[in-house]
Amino acid sequence: MSRLQELIAAGAKAREDFLAALVRIPSDNPPGDCAPHAHATVALLEGLGFTVERHPVPQMLVEAHGMISATNLIVRHSFGPGPVIALNAHGDVVPPGDGWTTDPYGAEQKNGWMYGRGVAVSKSDICSYAFALAALRDSCVNLGGSVELHITYDEETGGEIGPAWLLAEGLTKPDLAIAAGFSYAVVDAHNGCLHLEITVTGKSAHAARPDTGADALHAATGILTALYESRSALARTVSAVPGIGSPSLTVGLISGGINTNVVPDRVNFRLDRRIIPDENPAIVEAELRSLVQAKAENYPGITVAIRRILLAEPLTPLPGADRLARILCEHASAVFGEPILTTGVPLYTDARHYAAAGIPIVLYGAGPRSIEEANAHRADERLPLADLHRATEVIALSLAALLRP
Repeated sequence: MSRLQELIAAGAKAREDFLAALVRIPSDNPPGDCAPHAHATVALLEGLGFTVERHPVPQMLVEAHGMISATNLIVRHSFGPGPVIALNAHGDVVPPGDGWTTDPYGAEQKNGWMYGRGVAVSKSDICSYAFALAALRDSCVNLGGSVELHITYDEETGGEIGPAWLLAEGLTKPDLAIAAGFSYAVVDAHNGCLHLEITVTGKSAHAARPDTGADALHAATGILTALYESRSALARTVSAVPGIGSPSLTVGLISGGINTNVVPDRVNFRLDRRIIPDENPAIVEAELRSLVQAKAENYPGITVAIRRILLAEPLTPLPGADRLARILCEHASAVFGEPILTTGVPLYTDARHYAAAGIPIVLYGAGPRSIEEANAHRADERLPLADLHRATEVIALSLAALLRP
């Protein structure tokens, strides 16, 4: 066992305590009051001997993105001249929801698993990345280059004031990047996502005389039927990228109406359209807009307004990402004792912001074999602690290989 691996093995209990401390501090987004978690994370990182830069996002920008507070963190450690590698993980999490059998902020351990909101997505990666860098630093291995930890707080709302903001402000310019993963596969491609808000407007009327109004719900029902019928065609399209699957469409929010005895004058709903790497996002959006407008024209007195809320581009590999993936797969396969391969995933992540800036990036982090096994974004989110320790070793060994003079 190398000195680096000895340090990682010796830090197991400290890592578990570090992760538990992260989980016990709520950072739900929404509502997105995440600065307190960032400040607590600073103290934990300083306890590992790091100097931590705090980069508060301007309040007007925070509020424009539907959050209350956000402070991004950067840790920089130089081993000498050479490339800069960024490790990005996010500290914001989705709200716990119902159905938990443990305290979602309790970080309870049962049968080798830790339970809690964010324990897998992705507070575990804040922990594994920090401890991997600390072990590299303390091992005194001969390396060249720098490692940066980027801890951001808006992944659940799009990443625009997290990684995208850090890059746009010139606060960082890495040569390569690794982003939080949700399983121990190495991911080099993922879906994009389009969120549209559709407002159907008609004219209210007394329910005794519905003929004097224009029923927005009737029109919305027709539009929704057309959208749901379009899903069968989406299911017949399968990405050429392994692990991605087919594009999908979901209507996740709907509201409208005035009262039971009033013809509804307005219905509002939001849809989520997942875009596979093989598709053109501009064409996807244009086709959806055309479908909605065409269907609305069948209803006299009805108008529709369509507003884009989010467009996340799919992630596709940039030149240089293949080397990152190859080194991570090599070390992960050795540490886990099984083949760890490169794949795609059907969700979308902050990794796309680094790719948009021309930075080769792949995803890798702590986690069980799949996001389903982790109960990611569901009740009883969990992580095998053995995977936390193995991921730390994989990251440290991969960084050593990438930064070897």
